[in-house]
Amino acid sequence: MDTYKISIAGVERDLQLFPVDENVSIAAFIMFGDVEVTEKAAAALLEKCPAHDVVVSAEAKGIPLCYEMARQGCREYVIARKSVKVYMRNCTEVVVNSITTAREQKLYLGDDDVKFLRGKRVLLVDDVVSTGESLAALEHLMDSCGAEIVGKACVLAEGEAKNRDDIIFLEPLPLFTK
Repeated sequence: MDTYKISIAGVERDLQLFPVDENVSIAAFIMFGDVEVTEKAAAALLEKCPAHDVVVSAEAKGIPLCYEMARQGCREYVIARKSVKVYMRNCTEVVVNSITTAREQKLYLGDDDVKFLRGKRVLLVDDVVSTGESLAALEHLMDSCGAEIVGKACVLAEGEAKNRDDIIFLEPLPLFTK
């Protein structure tokens, strides 16, 4: 099995490679269950990020990072959901297309979260930024809420995302081509 060795906030990991199509593979970075990487990556990102009132991420892979950054920092976070729950009223929604998801998705915020975010300084976070589609969807949601985006952060910037000057990240992550 092919792997890619990476050091994230001083923690070494071997990431498994998985094909996206016949020409490109990605190194799968999964924070779920990796408390050490989550805690250390959150601390390292917080050192680099601007002051903020709330941390926001999209369901699901960004949740551990979002929670841990809020726990270590501002103590507030919001998760944009992939489906509407019974307790979410008058939802605001956006469409997102991600490299790791086979089909179009939507992200939702209920009106309670929209009201909470209005006027807040928001830090958008995700585990990996590749195409930037998930971040763009979160940006649209925050615009709809009247929130002020003060920064965008991720643990790894995949492929060309490492060249972006609008994201804060800890390490670049290459795409693997045949």
